Amino acid sequence: MQILQLKETVTFMRYRKPAMIFSLLLMLASIFSLYTNKLSLGLDFTGGTLIEVGFKEPANLNKVREVLDNNGYSDAVVQFYGSSRDVVIRLAERQGAKVELLGNEVLSTIKEGTGVELDMRRIEFVGGSVGDELAEQGGLAMLTALICILVYVAFRFEWRFALGSVIALFHDVLLTLGLFSFLKIEFDLTVLAAILAVIGYSLNDTIVVSDRIRENFRKVREGSASEIIDISLTQTLSRTFITSITTLLVLAALFFRGGELIHGFATALLFGVFVGTYSSIYVASSVALGLGISKEDLIPEVIEKEGADQEQMMP
Repeated sequence: MQILQLKETVTFMRYRKPAMIFSLLLMLASIFSLYTNKLSLGLDFTGGTLIEVGFKEPANLNKVREVLDNNGYSDAVVQFYGSSRDVVIRLAERQGAKVELLGNEVLSTIKEGTGVELDMRRIEFVGGSVGDELAEQGGLAMLTALICILVYVAFRFEWRFALGSVIALFHDVLLTLGLFSFLKIEFDLTVLAAILAVIGYSLNDTIVVSDRIRENFRKVREGSASEIIDISLTQTLSRTFITSITTLLVLAALFFRGGELIHGFATALLFGVFVGTYSSIYVASSVALGLGISKEDLIPEVIEKEGADQEQMMP
C-alpha cells in the first residue's frame, strides 16, 4: 500500500535544484532592478498634492494630461476615481506653493485647455516628512511580520520549517518589488497593503504544506524525507490549486475592471498569489529538505515514566 502511494506521488523534489536556481536568478534580477530603476514611489511616500475634480461629462484623460503637460505640470498623474466623470490629479511636492492656490491654478488650466465645465471636489497635501514616516513604518511592518512568523513557525513546527517559510516570504516580497521596479508601476500605500496580504496568503499555504509534511513524517514508515515531502505536496495540491484559482479569478476582475486607482493593488496581489503558491512548494519545502529535515526531528520523544522498569520486572 505504501509503495503504491509513493508511485502515484508527483515528484516535486526531483526538480528542486533547478527551481532553486531559477528562484535565485529571479531574486538577483529583482535586486538589480531595484538598485538601478528604484521604485516609482507614489505621493503617499514622496509627498505632494492630490486634487479631485468632477466633470459634467465623461473626461478625456489623454486630453487632460496633454493640457497639464503643456502648462508646466509634466509630473501630473491623472486617473479616474470611481467613474469616468471623477478624476484624481497627483502632483509632486512644490516648494513654497500654497495648496489652495495650486489647486485653483490646475482647475483653471484644465478648464481653459479642454473647454469643459468641472468643479473642485477636494484637495489634499502630503508633506515629504509624512511620506518618509510612512515608508519607514511600512518597512518596519514587513520586518515585524517576518520576525513574528519565524518565531511562530519555529515554535509550531521546527526551526528548519521556520527558516524555509521566512525565506519563501522574503522571496515573494522581493520578486513583487522587483516586478514593480522593472515595470515602473507606482508604489503607494495600497500596494504596500497588497504585499502584506501576499505575506499572509503565502504563509497560510506554507503552513498547510508544513502541517501535512509533519503528519506524514509520523505516519509513513517507509520512504526518504524527499519522498514524504512529495507525498505531502501531492495531497495538498488539489487544495492549493482550487484556492489559488478562485483567488486569481477575483483578482483578475479587480485588475481588469477595478479602475486605475486599485490597479497597483490588484497587480501586486495577482503576482504575489502566483509566486506564493510556487514558493510554498519549491522554496519553503526545498529549504527545509536542504537543511536536513528528517523524521526524528518531527516525531515527539517518548518519555518513560519513572519506575516503568521496576513494574516490568515485577511478576
